[in-house]
Amino acid sequence: MPSNPSMAAAIVGAAESDKIGYIEEGTTDQILHIQAISNVCAQVGIRPSEIEGIFSVGYSTNIAEYLGLHPKYIDTTGVGGCSFQMHVHHALAAINAGIIDIAVVSHGESGYSGGRKNRGRGRNRGAGGGDPWQPSAMFDGPYGTSGPPSYYSHAYSRYLHQYGARQEDFAQIAVTTRDWAGLNPRAVMHSKETNPYGGKITVDDVMNSRVISWPLKLLDCCLVTDHGGAVIVASAERARSFKTKPVWIAGAGENMSHQNMLEMGDFTRTSAPESSATAYKMAGMGPGEMEMAMIYDSFTVTAGITAEMLGLTKRGEGPSLWEGGKAGPGGSGIPVNTNGGGLSFSHSGMYGMMLLIEAYRQLSGTAEDGVNGLPGKQTSAKTAIVNGTGGLLSVTGTLVLASDD
Repeated sequence: MPSNPSMAAAIVGAAESDKIGYIEEGTTDQILHIQAISNVCAQVGIRPSEIEGIFSVGYSTNIAEYLGLHPKYIDTTGVGGCSFQMHVHHALAAINAGIIDIAVVSHGESGYSGGRKNRGRGRNRGAGGGDPWQPSAMFDGPYGTSGPPSYYSHAYSRYLHQYGARQEDFAQIAVTTRDWAGLNPRAVMHSKETNPYGGKITVDDVMNSRVISWPLKLLDCCLVTDHGGAVIVASAERARSFKTKPVWIAGAGENMSHQNMLEMGDFTRTSAPESSATAYKMAGMGPGEMEMAMIYDSFTVTAGITAEMLGLTKRGEGPSLWEGGKAGPGGSGIPVNTNGGGLSFSHSGMYGMMLLIEAYRQLSGTAEDGVNGLPGKQTSAKTAIVNGTGGLLSVTGTLVLASDD
């Protein structure tokens, strides 16, 4: 019988590229990957040549060639922003099977630089226009969708109708997330000094920001930035041999409910109940034992719905996790998205790596050091639920992580 892989591996380091956010001189995905890997290897105290497995969204072979590696395990899974939670899941499985001892999960995405370079050039247009009989095309035409905000606004408007929720409750998610960004010097919206639109915001600010796709407003939507990040995953036998603290992978799961929104059975439900159930079972824990949550926040509605899917609130009460700022600095509830989230920290297009990095920093006690955070950013959490969402609220990857204390 297969063994339970819980605690068979740990994340032993997490680092970002040299620059993140709006890199005005421009950058490339490859540069962001390599910088992040170099930085995390230096942090952990290993040479890149010691990496045996490479996990990334489509870049694993490029990374191997650039670094002169001949990996024993290659994974290029790419299912959107939750891919990195799945990569950790897959690395855990490969390590538990005895195939590898040290893996890198890497991300590099020039969402800002690449978008700026292609702006006005008809990016993603042409090439025959695609198959008009694809289900996604059938959804696009009648419902007039164009880009992620218009898709997610369908879910948001359905949620408001189905549960009688208020937009102000979702606005509090953006406000609390911005409060955390105020403690993170690397957050795009850290302050007025880092960005003219940075600094504290109020529920009224969110409600009065311009409409992007009703009911989503500008401050309900994530940033579009450049970001590189990497984590090192190591076997239990090796985890305590490095100069960094291990953060244990107690549970992992993944699931998919649909590919396009035409096939979505319920606009207010993702596949996270299934992926989190697998992770909770593997870890031998439940939602009530989670002391922190890292939740994908491409939009405020993404985070609000996901809170319910993870069992952190009742159905129809997702935004209550953030009510009155209780998920924020010094709040009375569990802290959520302590780096400032995709809404105010950074979001390159696929946000899942940033969830991993912040979860590692918090659980290893390194979130408050003048670079990763100012006083008040470090929490006392010893366990965390980390959930990524990919596609159109369709694919999810969930991890349960635990500190070494």
